[in-house]
Amino acid sequence: MPYVIQEKRSDLDRVVDLMHDLDIIANGDLNYILFKYCKYHVTPGYKNYKNFLGELEECCAEIRRRLLAKYEDLKIQENGDV
Repeated sequence: MPYVIQEKRSDLDRVVDLMHDLDIIANGDLNYILFKYCKYHVTPGYKNYKNFLGELEECCAEIRRRLLAKYEDLKIQENGDV
């Protein structure tokens, strides 16, 4: 889980809200934003690119663990297991 200090969260939440207001969805929009951010704002270098990718991988892990697993469990209850 990305444990961000409380004082920084309101600034980050404004970015999330703006993305929502602009209808940024995971159909290529998000990929474009993340790639462009990396291309222009991550200092070139193995360690920096590795750290950026690590952040993306950990985000995927959090989505699987905290959101997708709960959704799958709900669907198993609704429809029965395989």
